[in-house]
Amino acid sequence: MVMRMDYLNYRKQSQSSLSTGGVKVYKEPFPHLILENFYDEKELELIWEELKFYTKPKKLLGAEHYKGVKGYTNAKAISLDAVYIDYSTSTPDTSASPLTNYRDLSNILTVNRKLFTSGVLKTYADMDHCCNVALRSSHDYTKVRYYHDGEYYKPHVDAMFNTLAFSYFHKEPKAFSGGELYFPYYNYEFPCDNNTFIIFPGWVEHGVREVKIKESDYFDGLGRYAITSFLTTRERKL
Repeated sequence: MVMRMDYLNYRKQSQSSLSTGGVKVYKEPFPHLILENFYDEKELELIWEELKFYTKPKKLLGAEHYKGVKGYTNAKAISLDAVYIDYSTSTPDTSASPLTNYRDLSNILTVNRKLFTSGVLKTYADMDHCCNVALRSSHDYTKVRYYHDGEYYKPHVDAMFNTLAFSYFHKEPKAFSGGELYFPYYNYEFPCDNNTFIIFPGWVEHGVREVKIKESDYFDGLGRYAITSFLTTRERKL
């Protein structure tokens, strides 16, 4: 039996959760933080402008082209940092910042700075000793993923990143089934409702259940969107 997010009736979650300003902290079955309605209407409008653009022919890429786990997913995505940062102008020192940065041209890369300015990352870092490394992150990378009919992501671990922050979006009314973020080792899953956010450690194995949509063209944009932020530290931070 899979444990689902039930904010009212799930016993373990209610006993170990803390709700502050819309932020829900869970220490079981592993440390994670959940937010509902994280982005306001204006921010959502900006996000959807860009999501609709990427849901056009020849915009999203296969896993082998966006550094996904090849062979584990058939969903397409795009690495926004690869598009809006010109690494050809950086120095040979890989820890150095790129000299040319176009992040402000992306609605998503602009709006998702809220992760770092809203205080939610501090709340996550304070919830458990293993989470405080999030505040020592020096770099973050953002991908946009889109799951349509028959698409999935097998369980995997993003071991090179200390913290993962995933936000989810879909058009209303919801037109698909499946698409839950699931954690097989813990027999636990998160439904990925519209405008929800989950933050958890990079060492936690996770996958995406197959999405199923009836009578929908891929480019209708009726599937499941995810904006994923990967946090890491390139240099030593005390």
